[in-house]
Amino acid sequence: MADRQDAQVVVIGAGPAGSAAAAHLARAGVDVLLLEKDVFPRDKVCGDGLTPRGVQQLLRLGIDVTAPGWRRSRGMRLHCSGRQLDVDWPALGGYPDFGLTRTRHDFDHLLAGHAQAAGARLHTGTKVTTPLTDATGRITGVTAVTADGGTADFRAPLVIAADGASARTALALGWQRDPRSPMATAVRRYYRNQALADDEYLQLWADVRCAGTGHDLPGYGWVFPLADGRVNVGLGGVPHRRHGATDLRATLREWVDQLPAHWELDERHAEDPPRSAALPMGLNRRPQYRQGLLVLGDSAGMISPWNGEGIAQAMEAAEVAAETVALALTRPPGPRREQALRHYPAELDHRWGRYYRLGNAVAAQVFSRVGYRPLLSRRIMTSPTTVDLLTRLFSQATTAPAQDGVDSVLNTVLRLVPRLHR
Repeated sequence: MADRQDAQVVVIGAGPAGSAAAAHLARAGVDVLLLEKDVFPRDKVCGDGLTPRGVQQLLRLGIDVTAPGWRRSRGMRLHCSGRQLDVDWPALGGYPDFGLTRTRHDFDHLLAGHAQAAGARLHTGTKVTTPLTDATGRITGVTAVTADGGTADFRAPLVIAADGASARTALALGWQRDPRSPMATAVRRYYRNQALADDEYLQLWADVRCAGTGHDLPGYGWVFPLADGRVNVGLGGVPHRRHGATDLRATLREWVDQLPAHWELDERHAEDPPRSAALPMGLNRRPQYRQGLLVLGDSAGMISPWNGEGIAQAMEAAEVAAETVALALTRPPGPRREQALRHYPAELDHRWGRYYRLGNAVAAQVFSRVGYRPLLSRRIMTSPTTVDLLTRLFSQATTAPAQDGVDSVLNTVLRLVPRLHR
């Protein structure tokens, strides 16, 4: 017989999305259960990099980003066709002027602990298997296999699914993703490295060639230094519109062999085998709330179609979800509570709808055809204004109201784009 535990909110998944949502909810006085199928610390395939937008979310959570384990980045070093350009993060006041790197192995552990310290009840080794619903189809909780091998029912009037790219909870309720939204793949590997120990930049390559075909990768390569003396080296890309899927692991091997020899990115310095993961992009489940279930992070396809970043978006959406749920719970079940809950997708559409719609179109019509190389042509890389504009567009670092002319241009362009259909 299953054990039963009740709460006001059940959050599925203790990655950045779920842990951030649980922390915000707990700080608002909400009784929240946070369920994680793995036991910390655990690994996750990721580039391990945070743009200033992501750093801002850490600060809003009260995370000490000066503590050991974090490594600051001053900006990006862009490589294309033999050219190289250092681009600092914008310093206008709307966001921090630095990025961060930290392995997901301890980053996720830290965030889950932060949520627990705020008052969330964390259950690790607890794998959600089935959503529980009432006669109307509304979710009322979940059944999970617990760490001791038993089963338990965790019931709550509201459930937040932050269960990753698999989106098992949404799928179990028949909630399919929008197939028109882009789906990328990434592969990464860790190397022990001293050559980049003092490098202040995240390095990105726009001219990676696909193994076996020589075509431009419909994505980019990265080398991100970490605080522990390693580097995260990887590739990400969408399927090529004309040539189909890319063998990313073979492409990674060939590309790494072409990087500077003194970096010693070879088998002798490799820390692990290459690992890959799917990257659901473009807000592929809309609206992000239905019948008591809010979807968050990768389960909602919140990874940016512009640059493949997902942590910043997940944590930002987590804050919106938590604020929405905390307000909704002050109202009795029924139409008034539902009205409050619909604020969550409405607010995401307000913040991101136009940005994601334009990004989805660019990913489908540009990145999947010709990759990133045309965006870093010689003419563009020698134009500081154009580079600044592209940096802010790709990292979603614009502010409203605008703080300068570049912001004004980007805000005007985005206002002309229709929002995503719900």
